[in-house]
Amino acid sequence: MIGPLLVALSWGLLRLEGKGLREIGFDAPLARLRQFAAGLGLAAAVVALQQLGGAWVTGTAWQVNPAFSLALGLELARFNVNSVLFEELLFRGYLLYQGVRFLGTRRAVLLDAAAFGVYHWFSYGVFGSPVMMSFVFLYTGAFGLMLALAFAKTGSVALPFGLHLGWNATTQIVFSTGPLGAAWLVPADGAALIEPTGWAGAMLGIALPLAMIVGVSLVLVRRRAEPEESALVAA
Repeated sequence: MIGPLLVALSWGLLRLEGKGLREIGFDAPLARLRQFAAGLGLAAAVVALQQLGGAWVTGTAWQVNPAFSLALGLELARFNVNSVLFEELLFRGYLLYQGVRFLGTRRAVLLDAAAFGVYHWFSYGVFGSPVMMSFVFLYTGAFGLMLALAFAKTGSVALPFGLHLGWNATTQIVFSTGPLGAAWLVPADGAALIEPTGWAGAMLGIALPLAMIVGVSLVLVRRRAEPEESALVAA
């Protein structure tokens, strides 16, 4: 339960400055819920398009995993919420808030994205392979850039949390793609994964996620801050 512990730690650090969790977006519940839902829905839709597209181009179907249960689904959901909350509060919470204050939005967002990319060298265990290290850094760093912009432009972890959770949960729980093994849907041919190759693999595996990242980032860059949002945007 390290995610809730980071919430408590963030609150404590902000209280030392005479502030509260409002500074990282724990405020305006209806607005934050809309931001979270928008991020969750968009990321989930892109993952669904990616996975269903992969099934179509490979001639494979998805089927419900007969071993899937409510208990397993709840455990996978708990894991995803906790792990995403941990990463968001670590990379897009108090530290990014302070980074934007003292470094300015551009430098803080770029530094946060780079740190997110390096972090995934460890979580993916790709040390020793320069090609994989470069790919992971660029891919996850780009995703981190989008998430950092989402925090800086909204003054809240709600939108980046929704985007991140929508991507991870749909990938891992709905389509059983990731480190958690078989979940709700599995390939009907018995394979562990559906992996399109060639141009289709490049379009679905790289171009489609990057299109989402670029699209969301452009919308955020052009977005005008709301009056009640944090002064982060003006930094």
